[in-house]
Amino acid sequence: MPTSDEKLMAMLIYLSSLFTYFIGPLIIWLIKREDSEFVDYHGKEFLNFMISYTIYGIVASILMIVLIGFILAPIVGLMAFIFTIIAAVKSYGGETYRIPTVIRFIK
Repeated sequence: MPTSDEKLMAMLIYLSSLFTYFIGPLIIWLIKREDSEFVDYHGKEFLNFMISYTIYGIVASILMIVLIGFILAPIVGLMAFIFTIIAAVKSYGGETYRIPTVIRFIK
């Protein structure tokens, strides 16, 4: 069972992404990954999440040429926001949440 500090750091990985996109979560993960397996798991999950949704955003931008991207881009953004909030709540609850629709680049 993770400690309250580990839960807080895992939650901050997700919440800091709302303000710093990639840098804040990366710094937290790099500092705390050696100390906690729980924080390491959520750091890797977040990095996979950001890489996947960056790819989805690029594809949606390219598809704007055929107009479907104008529908897909807001959906990708909304899904990223919703999954970030869900992951923050689950991590603070001590769960090892796997975000759906994420490609696992970092194991």
